[in-house]
Amino acid sequence: MSDAEATSGPEGHRHLTPAPMRTKLGGVRPMPGTGPSPLRDLPSCRVGPVPFRVAPLEAAVAGVLTEAAINRAKGLAVHFANAYTVALADDDRAYASLLASPDAVVFTDGVPVAWVGRRAYPRVAPEWERVYGPDVMTGVMAASGPDGPRHYLLGGSPATLGLLREAISHRWPQAQIVGAESPPFRDLSPAERRQQDERIARTGAQIVWVGLGTPKQDWEVNRLAAELPIVAMAVGAAFDFLAGTKSQAPTWMQRSGTEWFYRLVTEPKRLGRRYLWGNPRFLRAAVRYPGLRRDRRDRKAIGGG
Repeated sequence: MSDAEATSGPEGHRHLTPAPMRTKLGGVRPMPGTGPSPLRDLPSCRVGPVPFRVAPLEAAVAGVLTEAAINRAKGLAVHFANAYTVALADDDRAYASLLASPDAVVFTDGVPVAWVGRRAYPRVAPEWERVYGPDVMTGVMAASGPDGPRHYLLGGSPATLGLLREAISHRWPQAQIVGAESPPFRDLSPAERRQQDERIARTGAQIVWVGLGTPKQDWEVNRLAAELPIVAMAVGAAFDFLAGTKSQAPTWMQRSGTEWFYRLVTEPKRLGRRYLWGNPRFLRAAVRYPGLRRDRRDRKAIGGG
């Protein structure tokens, strides 16, 4: 069994029905069950084999809040993909298919992906921006309140998870953390997965933040979205960054696309292969696909994933 800490909540799969809530980003978050799916409706363009949703950070945050309020029958998986993700997808067809699932939304987590996207789609996506997982988590938490959404944290070590809960409680005391769980560092058995899903469902969580590392967390959010009517967010290192257990690169490095070098220097053993193999493979994948060659047929993919 996992080291877990889950607060009690509504029984079964019932979700809250919050009143309309004005977010700090402007606009009113709709009542559950109203409106289209804002994240799936965003324009989509491919970099390598991965279909990215193109949107500014503010639209991504507002979209997650709206998706969480929808009284859905099926979950939604949200991924944050960077150059390494594209490289892995180029090397693994099953992983590429996972990211291209109709029940998945992929945002641009890395600046190099945005650079390639702007070059490949100069007319349809000239303002392609980075939508960084930790920034989205920060924005969603800041816009949360007593009326929702209800958050569940899945991943990280017990120590990191404890620090993360403390950080959220301090920075965003109005955010509702209804449960938190640190799974073991191994594959769960079918019975353990079922029990984990039941724990999440009992809390009435609307957003499940997953920090298990790439690519494990991507498989997990797709699985969760298939089993539970929640928005499952694969946010990777956001747990460590927000908890303060790992340092982020300076802002200028994040904006210049050199954050990978900072992370390689600070964690060479863990991230060595990721960057030394992943960066060249990413460039190969980007060039091999028709978007970078401005293939007219591929440019029509916008809006279609």
